[in-house]
Amino acid sequence: MSTRGRVAQVRAVTRFAYGLYAEQVRGAYHAYVRRSPFARLRFAPGREDPYPIYEQIREQGPFVETPLGNLATVDHAVCSELLRSRRWGVQPEGEDPPPDFDLSFLDRNPPDHTRLRRLVAPAFSPRRIGELRVRVEKTVDGLLDEALDAGDFDLVSALAAPLPIAVICDLLGIPDADTAAFSRYGAAIGSALAGVRSLAHAREVMAANAAIERMFLDLFEARRREPVDDLVSELVAAEAAGSIATEELLPLCGLLLIAGFETTVNLVGNAVNALLDHPDQWAALVADPGRAGAAVQETLRWDPPVQRTIRVSFDDTEVAGTALARGRWVNVLLGGANRDPAVFADPATFDLARTDGAEHLAFSSGIHHCVGRPLAELEATVAVRRLAERLPGLRRAGAVRRRNATLIRGPLVLPVAG
Repeated sequence: MSTRGRVAQVRAVTRFAYGLYAEQVRGAYHAYVRRSPFARLRFAPGREDPYPIYEQIREQGPFVETPLGNLATVDHAVCSELLRSRRWGVQPEGEDPPPDFDLSFLDRNPPDHTRLRRLVAPAFSPRRIGELRVRVEKTVDGLLDEALDAGDFDLVSALAAPLPIAVICDLLGIPDADTAAFSRYGAAIGSALAGVRSLAHAREVMAANAAIERMFLDLFEARRREPVDDLVSELVAAEAAGSIATEELLPLCGLLLIAGFETTVNLVGNAVNALLDHPDQWAALVADPGRAGAAVQETLRWDPPVQRTIRVSFDDTEVAGTALARGRWVNVLLGGANRDPAVFADPATFDLARTDGAEHLAFSSGIHHCVGRPLAELEATVAVRRLAERLPGLRRAGAVRRRNATLIRGPLVLPVAG
């Protein structure tokens, strides 16, 4: 690289660092000096326990203004309306997402959202998910066999992470999946969804993206030469047919990989963490392991793995008596909506016998509801049921360490003993 090139690179890094740390300082000022509840969600208080903060927001009405001048809401009715309405989207109407962090159909409006999602939806159909049940059960049993041989174990690295990584890699056709490496990649990319925290964090995210890119580019070439019965082969065939552009393949597969295991990793971790915090509920599950599905649904309501999303208005409109202009962004706080007392009785109580939990928004709603929801629910339900059946005396064996993230919520380390 020439001297001029090195100077330009240094200047670019300096500008990035200045903007990054200036944003961190502004956020900390609003969180800790101005005591903005929304700003506090993005720092340690929101990571450790966001739910009291959601209640502070709820007390201020259906909307609160954020430090950046956008809005936020924990009102279940408002959140549901914004998620379901076709006149609210994930990007301003007619605009493409920023090119620096491509999340495929997750951050696209129709028609591109519809086209890309339609390519992968059959892989998560009820029939395909039903065919995966035996595979999931065998994987869970094998992982628990290994964990029990070790005595005390970390639930995340022993079960919650390797289970969905194995399943989604099998579905995509990724050979010889490195569970530890994929876990790091998922944690890095998931934590970046709420913003990059530092230069070290930026390097970590870039390294994760680069490793995933190299893996998929090699896999695409292999499947173009010799297709097999996997989702990547199907997508490569769709590329040849013109249904997906070559440059869209990598973001789509990257999204399926990371979202395909990050949600389940945190769902299983949050479920076990909640059950161990509520011994009466764990005892009820052990007495009837068939309630594992109820435990998963109550976890999704009570402590969901994805805490928030965002929508923007396509029109000048009114929601909950508030006038909202075209282009107005609203942070949809799913974790807060799931504890709205207008919808859920005793919302702060974790209760497997709950009868009003079906209205939770943990997987979003409307056209952007999570396409992999059936797979995540299957994996988590089988994992929780097998734990209740095989480790009825499950207990904590150390302190929980949480992920350094606030949009994605779950334990990074959860030591347990059987």
